[in-house]
Amino acid sequence: MPTIQNGGIELYYESTGAGDAVVLLHGLGSYVGDWRPQVEALSDSFRIIAVDLRGHGRSGKPAGPYSVPQFAADVAALIRALDVGSAHVVGLSLGGAVAFQLAVDAPSLVRSLVIINSGPSFVANRQIRFALFVRLLMLKVVGLKGLGGMIAKRLFPKTGQEPLRRGFLDHFVTNDRRAYQASTRALVGWTVADRLAEITCPVLVMSGDRDYTPVSAKEAYMAALTNARLAVIRDAGHACTLEQPDQVNQALRTFLSRDTGRI
Repeated sequence: MPTIQNGGIELYYESTGAGDAVVLLHGLGSYVGDWRPQVEALSDSFRIIAVDLRGHGRSGKPAGPYSVPQFAADVAALIRALDVGSAHVVGLSLGGAVAFQLAVDAPSLVRSLVIINSGPSFVANRQIRFALFVRLLMLKVVGLKGLGGMIAKRLFPKTGQEPLRRGFLDHFVTNDRRAYQASTRALVGWTVADRLAEITCPVLVMSGDRDYTPVSAKEAYMAALTNARLAVIRDAGHACTLEQPDQVNQALRTFLSRDTGRI
């Protein structure tokens, strides 16, 4: 099982393919397996490195509290340990927050950023803050299974998406309750919005057109980035990487290929 040690815990990762490194950072309560459509589509051209953040998947689950800078420090340690130089860093939701943090804390390790359904702050957006507090409350009231069922229905609300709902819930209930709680609390009050001008690498901001926050919210923070472009994924919600993988994969391939000079 491929792991590295950092901060007294083991971090699990999977590496597939060869070429320029692309590091995939999953969302809250997720794991490396949720990137399978992207790994399968892109590993023919890139070295795809998917990591379980601390508290998730097969990585260590120490007692909290956790923080976004701590998650980012773990990812920085992984990139250095694998000796890949600077990497393209792709983050979904929580992973997007970690990617932003990594870009301001260790810019030499980040060749480009892809931020999927996320942003540089969980402070100003009242909707997101409320959603986080609701998750913490419902975790206490209905437990992981009850909370997972609620999230699955919101992520995949359409008829015919039962396999996606079931797949999400099957993994979600395997989360460590305390680690999930600590990971959620890490996002409360987190922000790097005042540091966006420090990010000079190419940035692709990707948004599902039915994400929790509207496309306009992403466009608002993009104005503070010096080299950012937008990709809107049609007929997709928060988990667009699973819901519309073909669109996501094409947007990723186009962006990454341009930055590496492949097209």
